[in-house]
Amino acid sequence: MLSRNVTPPATTTPTKTRRFRFNWVDGFLWFIRIAAIIVIVVGIVGSIQLFAAGEGPTLEQWRDLVISSFATGAMYGLIALGYSMVYGVLGFINFAHGEVFMSGTMVGLIASTMLFDSGFWDANPMASLLIVVLVAMFTSTLVAVLIERVAYRPLRNAPRLIPLITSIGVSFFLQYAFAGLFGVGVRSYPPAPGNLDDDVEIFGISIAGTKLLVIVVAAISMVALWYFVKRTKTGTAMRAVAEDKEIAGLMGINVERTIVTTFAVGGAMAGVAGLLWALLFRGVDFLTGFLPGIKAFTAAVLGGIGNLPGAMLGGVLLGLFEGVGPLLVLAGLGIPAVSQLKDFVAFSALILVLIFRPSGLLGERLGSEDRA
Repeated sequence: MLSRNVTPPATTTPTKTRRFRFNWVDGFLWFIRIAAIIVIVVGIVGSIQLFAAGEGPTLEQWRDLVISSFATGAMYGLIALGYSMVYGVLGFINFAHGEVFMSGTMVGLIASTMLFDSGFWDANPMASLLIVVLVAMFTSTLVAVLIERVAYRPLRNAPRLIPLITSIGVSFFLQYAFAGLFGVGVRSYPPAPGNLDDDVEIFGISIAGTKLLVIVVAAISMVALWYFVKRTKTGTAMRAVAEDKEIAGLMGINVERTIVTTFAVGGAMAGVAGLLWALLFRGVDFLTGFLPGIKAFTAAVLGGIGNLPGAMLGGVLLGLFEGVGPLLVLAGLGIPAVSQLKDFVAFSALILVLIFRPSGLLGERLGSEDRA
C-alpha cells in the first residue's frame, strides 16, 4: 500500500497592527518645536522688513556685530574645552572651571599693569601680550592642578554627585579668595598696546585689530589642542583614559598623571581665554569667571559634552546667538530693549537645540562607564 505525503495546510499568523499611542511628553515637545520655528521665522521676517524700511542697524553695523559675536564665541569655546575634557575623563562637570579662567585674568592683570607702568607695554606690544598670556596660562594651569589634587582626587571613587557639589564649593572658595586678595571692585587692563586697536582690512572688510587677534589666537589654540590630543602619546593616553580608565591602567598608562594632564591642559586653554577677555572687555573682578563659565558650560552642552570640536563650535554659535539673536529675532517681534536680553537668547537657544537634538550638535562622547 502506497503512502501519500500530505502537506499540512499553511498556517497564517495574524499580523499585529501597530497602534498609535499618543504620548503627552512627545506632543508637548513637538508643540514647542513648531512654536519656536514659527516665532523665529516671524522675528526674522520682521527684522528684514525693518532693515528694508531703513530702520534698525545698518549693514556695516550688522557686519561689526557678527565679528564681535564671533570673537566672543571663540573665547567661550576655549573655556568650554576645559569642561568637555574633564567630563570626558572623569564624567562630571567641573563648575569651578570658570574660576580657573578668572584666576588667569586676575593675575594677568598684575603682569599687564607692571608692563604698562614700565613703558614696555606700548614699546613691545607683541612681547607684552605673550608675557601676559604665559602668566595667565601658568596661573590657570596651577589653579586647575591644585583643584584636582586637593578637591577631586580624594573623591575619585565617590558617587558623581559628590565631586559635582564639591566643584560648586571650590568655585565659591576661589571667588572670595580672589576677592580678599584683589578687592571686590572692578579693575581694568591697560588699553591695547601699540596700534592693536586700529582697524585691519581683510578682503575689503574692516576688522578691529583686537577682535582679529582674538579670533586668530583662538583658532591657533584649537588647532594646537587638536594636534596634542590626536597626534601625541599624551593625547592618546588621555583618549584611552576617557574611554576606559581600568583598561587604560592595565595597558600601562599612568591614569592619575593623565587626569592631572587633562586638568592642566584645560587650565591652559582657560588662561588663553583670559587674555582674550582682557582684549575684548578689559574689566575684571572676582566674579569675572561666573557668567562666562556658565556660558562656556552651555557651549559645551550645545556642541556635545565631551566633544572637543563640539565645544568650540558651541562656543562660536553661542556668541553669535547672544550677539545677533536679539536684533535678528526679538527686534522683529517688536520687543523693546533687545540688547539687554542677550543672555535670555543664549540660554533659550540652548534649550531649543537640546529639544531638537538632545545629545548636542555634534553628539556627546562618553566613555564605556558612562555608556553602560
